[in-house]
Amino acid sequence: MKPIKINHVAIVVQDIDAALNFWEQTFGLKLDHVEDVPSQKSKVAFLPLGESEIELVQPTTSDSGLANFLEKRGEGMHHICIEVSDIDATLAELKSKGVRLINEVPEELPGRKMAFIHPKAANGVLVELYQLTENN
Repeated sequence: MKPIKINHVAIVVQDIDAALNFWEQTFGLKLDHVEDVPSQKSKVAFLPLGESEIELVQPTTSDSGLANFLEKRGEGMHHICIEVSDIDATLAELKSKGVRLINEVPEELPGRKMAFIHPKAANGVLVELYQLTENN
């Protein structure tokens, strides 16, 4: 497994519009788009920054892991996402090494596959693995 790059850093927020104001006004970042992600019970704003992105993530329900995170810890960094070329092989390799995973099989979304490594395996950091797919 050889990581390609940091795809994005995700920041959990109460209000995407208020958070966008900071990132746009302070750093001059431009919003690419906002996406509803029902499988993750969230709404995500994508702000390109060099070869990576800042993602502002807002829970859309009160009964999700993201909403629980926000309630317990408040706004702030939620996870770091590492892009890989073959997520299935990466997950198999990590599993063979005994790395604790949240997802043993990647979730497929338009343009990407994704899976999470448990924070207890990565020094308290939630790590997302990401593979871009052909339709991206």
